[in-house]
Amino acid sequence: MQALWLVFDDIAGKGIEIVIIFKFLWYMCLFVTPQALPISVLLSAIMTMGNLGENYELAAIKSSGISFFRFLRPLMITVGIISIANFFLINYTYPYASLKQKNLILNIKKTQPTMALIEGSFNDEIPGYSIKFAKKYGEENNLLKDVLIIDTDGNKDDHINITAKRGKITTEEGSKYMTLILEDGYYFEDHTSAKQKRKDKEQMPASMAKFEKYTVNIDISDLTSADLEEEKYKYHYTMKNMGQLQASSDSLKASYDNYVDLKYKSMKAQILADKMSEPIDSTIVKTINPNILENFETVMQINILQQAENTANSKLSNIQSYKDYFKRKRKELNNHDYQFHFILTSSISCLLLFFVGASLGSIIRKGGFGFPMVIAIVIYVAYHFTNTFGKNMAEESSITAIMGGWLGTLIMSPLAIFFTISASKDRGFLNFGVILTPFKKLINRLKKKDE
Repeated sequence: MQALWLVFDDIAGKGIEIVIIFKFLWYMCLFVTPQALPISVLLSAIMTMGNLGENYELAAIKSSGISFFRFLRPLMITVGIISIANFFLINYTYPYASLKQKNLILNIKKTQPTMALIEGSFNDEIPGYSIKFAKKYGEENNLLKDVLIIDTDGNKDDHINITAKRGKITTEEGSKYMTLILEDGYYFEDHTSAKQKRKDKEQMPASMAKFEKYTVNIDISDLTSADLEEEKYKYHYTMKNMGQLQASSDSLKASYDNYVDLKYKSMKAQILADKMSEPIDSTIVKTINPNILENFETVMQINILQQAENTANSKLSNIQSYKDYFKRKRKELNNHDYQFHFILTSSISCLLLFFVGASLGSIIRKGGFGFPMVIAIVIYVAYHFTNTFGKNMAEESSITAIMGGWLGTLIMSPLAIFFTISASKDRGFLNFGVILTPFKKLINRLKKKDE
């Protein structure tokens, strides 16, 4: 619900048709449902089993000769069916909803420029303009602070720059223009473009004016006519099922390995690495001073050192320029591999968290929305945190994608086994006697030494 309301707040009251809003919320529901099922199973298991334990119904069941595992058998079958359903949801519905939802929000932003404008960075979505501002505020999010507008006019050179301390965006419904009302700023225009004559350039290379209020009308007809159902963004890893992820991962791996191999061969050829392994005539070696530079005159020594330094700097510069590309391609590959395992662990998580919730509910013997809710949230937050931690580490190649995808499951599985065994043997939630006994023994020993 939090995700839905946050998204609804962004698109409501922006002049968007109600049909589009409901369609977007529907895609958002499909997107979050597979993620909500595990915590739903966890919470319902804790509350149900806790309520049974609180009313001594579990004790009655066990006293009649029915074991804890036999009692859980039909529930396990039910949760198994939910896990299978969740697998199909996250493998097919989740990618479809991700595709539709992300493309729809991008198309909405194109038709609503005020939504597309992001504070703190240059916004180039509007053709012919690059707009930057420090803050966007107000009831309609249409008031700007510290505005910079660059009129590129379709060229690489920036001919007109406009700055203002404050700004306001106004767009009438159905209008093909977006109006920016700027206050307390400066207008600067460069006249030294290639189209200007040389004489005009020398007489007035640039002009600047201060203004209290200035209005800029920007043609957004190309944006307002965009198709909201258009799907241009199709290749994100969250938009693919397991089969597509496997195919994309193989393709990305081959492309990545090929690029690395080409760069390796290129740098190897440039530093003449092959010649270093060639055999050297032994008669020549005897005449060479072991200190290589001593075989040359001073001027030549300086040239050799300078050339070596330039070559090293050049190679380091090349490596630095390749680094960002390698990192980006490796991250894309890691994300595809992680998503493949994430689909598997997300479906298994329903069954895993059921065992945690059912066993904890029977141990704490407390139902309702109080203590069970707190326990469920703490467990799920811990599980979600380890999954996110694993994803981030896998993304940066700190650990493998398999380990990142299964990290939360590997950590939660021992807890599920421990709690389930404790519940089957009627152990308490925490045996404080066992915890406090070593400290009591230590205190008694210290007292005896003092005596």
